[in-house]
Amino acid sequence: MTVLPTPRGPLSEAVIAALRDGPAEELPDSRAVGAAAPYGDDLQLALYVLYELHYRGFDSVPDDLEWHPGLLAVRRDLEHVFLAALRADTPRGRSAERALDELLVEPVDHTGSVSHHLAQDGELWQMREYVMLRSLYHLKEADPHVWVVPRLRGRAKAAMVAIEYDEFGAGRADRIHAQLFADLMNDLDLDTDYGRYLDRAPAEALVIVNLMSLFGLHRSLRGALVGHFAAVETTSSPGSRRLAAAMRRLEAGAAAEHFYAEHVEADAVHEQVVRHEVVAGLLADEPSLDADIAFGADATGFVEDRLGEHLLAAWGEGRSALYESGVAAARSSA
Repeated sequence: MTVLPTPRGPLSEAVIAALRDGPAEELPDSRAVGAAAPYGDDLQLALYVLYELHYRGFDSVPDDLEWHPGLLAVRRDLEHVFLAALRADTPRGRSAERALDELLVEPVDHTGSVSHHLAQDGELWQMREYVMLRSLYHLKEADPHVWVVPRLRGRAKAAMVAIEYDEFGAGRADRIHAQLFADLMNDLDLDTDYGRYLDRAPAEALVIVNLMSLFGLHRSLRGALVGHFAAVETTSSPGSRRLAAAMRRLEAGAAAEHFYAEHVEADAVHEQVVRHEVVAGLLADEPSLDADIAFGADATGFVEDRLGEHLLAAWGEGRSALYESGVAAARSSA
């Protein structure tokens, strides 16, 4: 478990207070939620905190609040705003095949690529910031994808479980990918406690984790979760190769390099399995989910690009990309 974070606005303040002190009679209503910026710090932190109740929870927060009706109603309103923004900001009418095919073609212009920057010019402090922020994702990386398993059948289910078996270390605790990432963090002298860097993560990093939680927790979004999973596996191998090279260039340590080197080959195999078995199997069973799979893949690229832009903009100015409480008011309305 972890401690509750510092609020970043009225929504997150109300949610965190409800978890700390017990739900009040009046929680944020749909009008208050609807007025918030969908990708802003306040809404995204409130949503992150509510989603965390379905993972490991927080210190001193009762487990039964996971299913508190009032908190679920707030989460529903937060999700509605978030999902509506995602649908508005991603293409419509695309097939899963087209969305995933585009991920196989890397842009000629690498100026917007974090992995290219870190491999070629990145400094150790920038790599440490990148790892701090990605820890929110990688220390729970495979967990939300498991929620889709009971919603699949046949080829799709068998292939999904096979890939997840690898993600969870193939039966070995020391090989669980989340543990390998913790080993990477140790090499960089970072705190490996789960959720340790939540207070330092800007909204752009929270959105990435919230996206997979949103897709994972809703049966109606099972196609989008498969699209998310396919996008991650498709893009992982080349990016991991560059990040392994960056760790080697920066002399970050053997475990730091190994985490990404491990993903180069493994995810190249996973990409084929997820395309030809998970996605194809799901479409054979439920062809109506084609557009949802494309949406999941496109939304994944969209939120990852937003984090990349944030990181490179900050680093390009020689400043930290981590969240600072002093800019909460400006960012929560952005």
